[in-house]
Amino acid sequence: MSTLDGLKTLVTGAGGGIGAACAKALAAAGADVAVVDIDKEAAENVAEGCSKFGVNAISISADCGDLGAIDSMVSKALAEMGRLDVIVNNAGVTRHAHIMDLDEQDWDRMFRVNAKGVFFCMQRAAKAMIAQGSGRIINIASIAGRGYYGTSNCAYAGTKGAVLAMTYVAAHQLGPNNINVNAICPGVTYTSIVEGLLSARSTERGITIEELKAEVGKSIPIQRGNDPEDIAAMAVFLAGPGARNITGQGFNVDGGLINS
Repeated sequence: MSTLDGLKTLVTGAGGGIGAACAKALAAAGADVAVVDIDKEAAENVAEGCSKFGVNAISISADCGDLGAIDSMVSKALAEMGRLDVIVNNAGVTRHAHIMDLDEQDWDRMFRVNAKGVFFCMQRAAKAMIAQGSGRIINIASIAGRGYYGTSNCAYAGTKGAVLAMTYVAAHQLGPNNINVNAICPGVTYTSIVEGLLSARSTERGITIEELKAEVGKSIPIQRGNDPEDIAAMAVFLAGPGARNITGQGFNVDGGLINS
């Protein structure tokens, strides 16, 4: 028997990067997975990969900054799977920018998905979980939310700080309903988004991406950044039986980059 056999799970922003790794890891552990992404084709491709583990995997195209789309997403997942045991709130956006280069459009775009989207995905999932008497909510935050200065931009850090604060309060309010709420705070994780950020930063400094990655690696105590699978492993743990009494926590997966 696999660790998560029979669980019904949903992962947002799962068309690539951390979200795709989480969806595949949950499937490998025996869970059925609803793969959600704004990119319909990307979601379908990841769902197809998940189904190879012998589980039921469905794809849902949804904009996780839109409340109507969130409602439809949860409704479709419930209709297809019957219940919702785990949601991984991973969808997020950012861009590489100095504080003085950010404008209102940047602020609204990031808070719309990274904070508003996470809140309403939590709320809508929690409604189903309260009705069934249990559930796990896993929010993907960031060490940026703890003040890591090497992040993509200041406003993005604010969105992830909001995710952490919402995680702590939601855990307190949903605990009596047997719902665990935790956050994962990735450090430097090599996804396509981060590769783009590194490309912009290396161009600014006039060095190669390889040279920049080498610098970043030296700044991490364990001497390497994350692969998306490192974050997925923590998500599988938090979804599983070993985490039944863990709630209201934010877990850094960052190779020791920060200590808060």
